[in-house]
Amino acid sequence: RMFGPGVKLSLSLLDITPAMTALNGVKMEIEDLASPLVTEVIATDDTSIAFKDIDVCVMLGAFPRKQGMERKDLLEKNAGIFKAQGAALAAHAKSDVKVVVVGNPANTNALTTVLSSGGKLNPQNVTALTRLDHNRARAQIAARVGVAVEDVHGVCIWGNHSSTQFPDISNAHVVKDGKKIPVAEAVDDNAWLESTFITTVQKRGAAIIEARKLSSAMSAANAVVEHIHDWFLGSAEVVSMAVPSGACGIPEGLVFSYPVRCLGEWKYEIVSPAEISEFSKKLLAATTEELQAEKATCAAFLA
Repeated sequence: RMFGPGVKLSLSLLDITPAMTALNGVKMEIEDLASPLVTEVIATDDTSIAFKDIDVCVMLGAFPRKQGMERKDLLEKNAGIFKAQGAALAAHAKSDVKVVVVGNPANTNALTTVLSSGGKLNPQNVTALTRLDHNRARAQIAARVGVAVEDVHGVCIWGNHSSTQFPDISNAHVVKDGKKIPVAEAVDDNAWLESTFITTVQKRGAAIIEARKLSSAMSAANAVVEHIHDWFLGSAEVVSMAVPSGACGIPEGLVFSYPVRCLGEWKYEIVSPAEISEFSKKLLAATTEELQAEKATCAAFLA
């Protein structure tokens, strides 16, 4: 599904040296799928092998936040990791490689990847995953209104993939009983939309970790597939992607989640709302400030 029917793939799997035994187990499982679409599986701890002439890079891993770590410590660890990854992609991948960063802090890790490439990576080709947050927001609205998720349209995620993200329904609608109804009207509870809905989406990842003692897995994998599928093949739906900032009053120099329309062939356009409410402006300011702070912290480590 990711690239469309019939597209054959050569997979390069990269991990740190201590994880190679487990990675080879993953390789064996992929081989045992006997998929006619998988032509090759490489498992390695060498970026020069993993990144050689690749077309698409999904950066799943990052250094996890451990007990007692402050956020700046997490940023420092990941700044070093993604500085190396950006340089390796620039050295070994195709010049137009498309990148999806999943490991947190995803937005700033994506930015570090670009800044560490020596200008060889096109910033428009390096994105961070907010499709999982987008899907979470759609699911919450669908459950509240009593419709199928496929009948929820126009929800989007602004900003950082963190607890400051802004799940926005301002331009969203649902289709119920054959009628197109604005989400605010269908929900008919502004207090819920401006509080519980937002915080539920913002903290959903933490809630899943609390419940299963592990991060999101199936839902995250599905979000990666949808992100790449729509970016590559296009979609009529407005979706959420973290891409280079500068639109909608957001300062340049960040990787920021926007509502986008994917046009196919790795092209997208940011969908600018006709109007941004004062309530929305406050939330946009908060998530922008967090991303600017993360950028400044990483810049100090990378200097």
